[in-house]
Amino acid sequence: MSKLSTYPLRLPASVKAEAERVAAEDGTSLNQFVATAVAEKLAALRTAAFFTERRGHGDRDAFRALLTRQGGQPPQSGDELPGGN
Repeated sequence: MSKLSTYPLRLPASVKAEAERVAAEDGTSLNQFVATAVAEKLAALRTAAFFTERRGHGDRDAFRALLTRQGGQPPQSGDELPGGN
């Protein structure tokens, strides 16, 4: 991190205690745990927004043409789905 800022965070005692426990198990500080958790949440939100925006750009006709195209190779041994489906 190139720049740091502080933010006073109020957590319920039970949430703080659990976060401290998990951070200790992971060998990190509570501060690092919270910063990582926030970063992960931001990444998840941005990913969801990306796919929400992209879903309108699909071309079903082009997709069907791709699935039904001639050529290629038949499935090979080992291409099966797990569980035999």
